[in-house]
Amino acid sequence: MPLARPVLPPRRLAVAPMMNRTDRHFRYLMRLITRHTWLYTEMVVGRALVHGDAARLLRRHPGESPVALQVGGSEPGVLAFAARLAAEHGYDEVNLNVGCPSPRVTSGHMGACLMAEPERVADCVAAMRDATRLPVTVKTRLGIDAHDDFEFLCRFAGAVRDAGCGTLIVHARKAWLDGLDPKANRNVPPLDYDRVRELKRVFPDMEILVNGGIANLEDAQRTSAGVDGAMLGRAAYARPMLFAAADARFYGDSRPEAGVAEVVAGYLDYLETRARAGDRVGPALRHLPGVIAGTPGSRAIRSRLGALAGRADMNSVAGALAPLLRARAA
Repeated sequence: MPLARPVLPPRRLAVAPMMNRTDRHFRYLMRLITRHTWLYTEMVVGRALVHGDAARLLRRHPGESPVALQVGGSEPGVLAFAARLAAEHGYDEVNLNVGCPSPRVTSGHMGACLMAEPERVADCVAAMRDATRLPVTVKTRLGIDAHDDFEFLCRFAGAVRDAGCGTLIVHARKAWLDGLDPKANRNVPPLDYDRVRELKRVFPDMEILVNGGIANLEDAQRTSAGVDGAMLGRAAYARPMLFAAADARFYGDSRPEAGVAEVVAGYLDYLETRARAGDRVGPALRHLPGVIAGTPGSRAIRSRLGALAGRADMNSVAGALAPLLRARAA
């Protein structure tokens, strides 16, 4: 008989899936800062799980929960396979990307372009739901190109809800697939949080999270009024220590907040463990600059860490971080 899954915190706060950002190293780092905030993987292409090294792509640390696997694709059978793998590898949710406007993603019939095909997305959700007991969620936009009226958004939300999606994460901007690059799509289309709140009023039975342009925890609390939660992306990566106060503010956890030196020391222990397992530690160093930003001597430490990228050994990493570790011991 399988072990019962732990009771998971509600999705009041989440860190967005970000390509080349929310890898397993960054997720471990975030767990040193916040116990309850939901974490999401980078988008993993469903076909890569079928035809590639699924074990490598789905690697995670056992202490990451609550953590969701985000997948990209538009083939129900492939996504059902991905959903089964998500459960087998200990993820707590499987999330379908219907919001990324990158041409590299949309050219593979994934991401935001699928908003134009709500029936196909519904078929994908239904196949994933049939394949696993995990929650199947969808991350999307307000609309795409000329399809950006509220009726269009409601048709999409209704289709995925009826297929078994109970949670919708809405980036509160439309996506321009014709004429804007991914960077511009994160800034140029105007934010409309009120439309996400109106969607919640139309679909009160759905859990709805708002995403886009949220800079800190105060913004998250204010923006999520009227919906069920908030998701932060770039701000979370640039300043991870924002989340040191998240457990108390959003989950009522009164345990002491993690400090910068404590987080750095914990991450150094993790890097030593990975190095002993044969992993290269250089790629994992790129997640530290945001953690130490604003601390005394951080500019010099960031410079030393940058010089180590790609050829780091644990002695040199420990040496670069020594000023912060000494501050912790003092």
